[in-house]
Amino acid sequence: MSDFAFFYGRVYIFFRGAIIIYFVVFLLSYLFSSCFSFRLSQKEIDAAFVHLPLKPVQHQVIVDGKTINYAEIGNDSLPVALFVHGSPGSWSAFVDFMKDTALLKKVKIVSIDRIGFGYSEFGEGEKSLAKQAEYLLPIVQLYKKPGKKVILIGHSLGGPLIAQMAMDYPALIDNLIIVAGSISPYLEPNEKWFRIPLNFLPIKILIPRSFRASNVELLYLKPELIKMLPYWKNIQQPVTVIQGNKDVLVRPENAAFAKEMLINSRKLDFIIVDDMNHFVPWTHPQLITSAIDSALLRN
Repeated sequence: MSDFAFFYGRVYIFFRGAIIIYFVVFLLSYLFSSCFSFRLSQKEIDAAFVHLPLKPVQHQVIVDGKTINYAEIGNDSLPVALFVHGSPGSWSAFVDFMKDTALLKKVKIVSIDRIGFGYSEFGEGEKSLAKQAEYLLPIVQLYKKPGKKVILIGHSLGGPLIAQMAMDYPALIDNLIIVAGSISPYLEPNEKWFRIPLNFLPIKILIPRSFRASNVELLYLKPELIKMLPYWKNIQQPVTVIQGNKDVLVRPENAAFAKEMLINSRKLDFIIVDDMNHFVPWTHPQLITSAIDSALLRN
């Protein structure tokens, strides 16, 4: 066998093996996508509420050709507590609040699948926070009625998004509750070294769709937060900031950033817990319900 034929054979074997491995990983990624979807099936939702008198109902709106999914539960006559999840996540991240019968006597609860997550164009993330706010706008408009208060609760990346909503659509928002919100561009970690490769097509399709959408928005989060800097002073609504000092995903100093930037908020409250981590909605839900109670009492 000539040297050329030997070399060609080795190259052929290498690339054939690489292609086989690629497609095996591709198939495994789709199998694992269901495990890492961060969303509940209708069967799981039905089981969670089987013994409760009220059950969440899901709806969809079409915005710029995109389907945005959300769930609601409670009395239409009550003020609205609208929850916005982090990255990744889905509306069902707040399902325990929807099971809180005491809370449902005070507010109607709405929880949204942000674009790219849950059942809102699953896997197709949106880098622009202003565009994400546009996707939420028709839903907020639906619930904002004369005399009816709308309270936005945003966890993690949902924090800067609800701030963007208050900046862009102030007449629709009455109160903000920022929970472990990644709002400061100065505190965002430098993760481009691995997020940029994950955003390239050959690799992108190998990761679960929830992480694919998350990678897109986290890759561009810092420049998006920089765009927001001149507009924090425009937020006049009362704001509550909830932050744990043991949060290793969103640095606790984000609370100090909020204090520095929210100079025109009519009322600015901080709930800082030393031994609390990032997962406030599941470990300390009472802090959020208490913040909602306080928001309801404000003018």
